[in-house]
Amino acid sequence: MLRLGQKVYIVADSFEQNLPVGEYGYIIAYDRNADNVFDYVVRVPKTNKHYFVPAADIELEEVLVQREVERLEREALIDFALSTRNEELFRRIMNGEKIENEPEVSKEVQSNKDFIKQINLKAWI
Repeated sequence: MLRLGQKVYIVADSFEQNLPVGEYGYIIAYDRNADNVFDYVVRVPKTNKHYFVPAADIELEEVLVQREVERLEREALIDFALSTRNEELFRRIMNGEKIENEPEVSKEVQSNKDFIKQINLKAWI
């Protein structure tokens, strides 16, 4: 459940009530009536109106920004794979597999002596 005063964007108009899709607004109230399909009352400053909206029609700004970042990252990886003719990378991106840049970490237990040696090497470098 979203908090009062939280900034949200209207992303859909599922009940065709002429919502200003793409505009931002602020949650000013919850609609707690169980017989009602609307979840929130949103105030849109640009139109200077209040709208009753279901939860599916609004989205937080952070979520929208994260989706856009993921989309741009995917497009950049596709462009890189095409320009370098990396067929394996291209197929992995198109099939939706996650690309991990992190090296595999072994789950072997290190002795204290080896651990201290490794830390000293990293500190020296």
